[in-house]
Amino acid sequence: MSVFISGANGFIAQHIVDLLLKEDYKVIGSARSQEKADDLMKAFGNNPNFSMEIVPDISKLDAFDSVFQKYGKDIKIVLHTASPFCFDITDNERDLLIPALNGVKGILNSIKKYAADSVERVVLTSSFAAMFDISKESDKSVTFNEESWNPATWESCQVDAVNAYCGSKKFAEEAAWKFLEENRNAVKFQLTAINPVYVFGPQMFDKDVKRHLNTSCEFVNNLIHLSPEDKIPEFYGGYIDVRDVAKAHLVAFQKNETIGQRLIISEARCTMQDILDVLNDDFPVLKGKIPVGKPKTGAIHNTLGATLDNTKTKKLLGFKFRNLKETIDDTASQILKFEGKL
Repeated sequence: MSVFISGANGFIAQHIVDLLLKEDYKVIGSARSQEKADDLMKAFGNNPNFSMEIVPDISKLDAFDSVFQKYGKDIKIVLHTASPFCFDITDNERDLLIPALNGVKGILNSIKKYAADSVERVVLTSSFAAMFDISKESDKSVTFNEESWNPATWESCQVDAVNAYCGSKKFAEEAAWKFLEENRNAVKFQLTAINPVYVFGPQMFDKDVKRHLNTSCEFVNNLIHLSPEDKIPEFYGGYIDVRDVAKAHLVAFQKNETIGQRLIISEARCTMQDILDVLNDDFPVLKGKIPVGKPKTGAIHNTLGATLDNTKTKKLLGFKFRNLKETIDDTASQILKFEGKL
């Protein structure tokens, strides 16, 4: 059975590829350049069950046609992880909204054209950003769950990059469910959406640790490099370990119970204070070199805003997520080893 994973060189995707290969799936991945593809295949030891295809620009609606023309009859599972996640942009529509939306429309249309009879399951890497309402994030009376939808409009997403990113995930996921509804008789696949919160955890390969990391892990990287007197950045949100997000993608297509579901992948909510508490408690090398803040006053110990209820997701997936301590310990250890401090 072949699995196609778009954006295979991404932070989450690399962990998914690792699990797929360990479970003896034949994996076909995509990346934007030959260099990225070659690097990833080399990192996985040129595994004979792993091949890569080049998809330079997912904002083009026919971007995935060549992949499904070539492999369509062999691919049973599609994991669409490719989507922009960066707040350092100049054009919200061009850099975030259109690539995310067209990426989903394009890959599903490619399946319809070339693999309608072979693809059985599609797992979309969406985001909790498609579910939550930024304006109600600090409202303790509000609960977000698997039925929640971000109320953003295309116009409201033009305000800034954060709103644009959240909107891009909403519009992309909406497009996937709408496509399935409109093409129920033209395709056989079933859809599941994976909606992770902020994703922390180690890079799949130590070689990928660098001074600046992907957006979520950069929070931890930033804290490690603060001075004791520095202001602690503000942050309040759900956290999850990348290895649990990866596992959720596999369970999502392996279980029938997850068909048609939106799965919130989150262990709990935290603040920068919670992360600092772990760093100060578990890394003597950082003692006195980073801020202490006000220990035990973070979201792990107090309800600071809206509640996130993903009881349904945890029951459907049936495995326990890693806690904040394990996730931050493994993230920070990898960074500190890279810098020669451990």
